[in-house]
Amino acid sequence: MILQEMHDRELVNSFRAGNAQAIEVLINRHKSKVYTYILFVVKNECLAEDIFQDTFIKVISSLKQGKYNEQGVFVSWVVRIAHNLVIDYFRKNKKMPTISNDVSDELDMFNNVKYADMTIEDELIQGQISDKIRQLVYQLPEEQREVVLLRHFGDLSFKEIADQTGVSINTALGRMRYALINLRKLIEEKNLSLTVM
Repeated sequence: MILQEMHDRELVNSFRAGNAQAIEVLINRHKSKVYTYILFVVKNECLAEDIFQDTFIKVISSLKQGKYNEQGVFVSWVVRIAHNLVIDYFRKNKKMPTISNDVSDELDMFNNVKYADMTIEDELIQGQISDKIRQLVYQLPEEQREVVLLRHFGDLSFKEIADQTGVSINTALGRMRYALINLRKLIEEKNLSLTVM
């Protein structure tokens, strides 16, 4: 069977059995999702690259030590490792992320795709909208912010978020609901326009 056609679980087993190419397929398959999540949180490409590398070093090491629980979804497990490394980084440096002014049009909060028919002006506006949303997300209480980041950038299900944060699914859903309510309030308070003309 061709490696690219294998399910994640089969690739993990193939890697454990000594096939080094299997881990390359897994990394390539999930790079975009994991890297996007890290980059959104740290807002620095060099740092995001470093943490991404560290994430997969830890993934490889954990797989070799048999620490991966096959009941879970592989990419969720990888995002959890990335999330923990990001938290460790901020703890060590004693600072939480600050808001940067660099426009990142590919990181629109609820839609990570660029529209093919957008003009350059539309893309600039979309980038500004993305930046506004990023600033608003960092004004949310930590528990709400974490759920938003894991859901929209880690692409985790609410069950996976609940498992990762040690709460019930209802609590994770509740935090997301309050996060959205708070985001709407912040948008209204600041009279922000979140549409591309």
